[in-house]
Amino acid sequence: MTLRVIVADDQRVVREGLTLMLGLIDGIEPVGAAADGEEALAMVAAERPDVVLMDLRMPRLDGIEATRRLAETHPGVGVVALTTYADDETVVAALQAGARGYLTKDAGAEQIRAAVERVAAGEAAIDPAVQRQLIAAVQRGETPAEPDCDELPDGLTPREAEVLELIAAGLSNGEIADRLVVSGATVKSHVNHLFAKIGARDRAQAVAYAYQNELVAPADD
Repeated sequence: MTLRVIVADDQRVVREGLTLMLGLIDGIEPVGAAADGEEALAMVAAERPDVVLMDLRMPRLDGIEATRRLAETHPGVGVVALTTYADDETVVAALQAGARGYLTKDAGAEQIRAAVERVAAGEAAIDPAVQRQLIAAVQRGETPAEPDCDELPDGLTPREAEVLELIAAGLSNGEIADRLVVSGATVKSHVNHLFAKIGARDRAQAVAYAYQNELVAPADD
């Protein structure tokens, strides 16, 4: 199945370059290019794409607010934030708004293709460098002690917190099942319960929640 993609970026050279590149990737069809968030919303309504590659810093309506509105009006359309900015606050804001993917603009064609495919399938696609940066941000503060059940936010159980940490590490449900030596159905049940407790619509928002609440284990050096 060919995935239909809209590019939203206020820089013409970036917009046209991404559109040209996408047109050369098998299985992806660029169906529009918007210069700001307002144009992106209008194009999504007209073209009904599978994914939007969304710049975050744009005039009139920025990419974060455009993403938030898309999540409300077209929840089936996946958003991959593609931006120069990879600071912690921007990443978290984009994921909270509903973006399922986050790439920096130095991403190559293969990274973009993989992100589009994963987001179209309802999965998260966050640049590993961005994930490492978020972990580093947690490490810069005081490393949280291993929480007990009473210290977990929003009524999460220790097992749900463990599943959430593995989601933040980029593992699929099948990989989590293998890691915890449980069935896929058990993992799916944990995921559904923890999503309901934390108010996450998808895995990307769950990742943002995990970092915000310092539930992600710091990476080993």
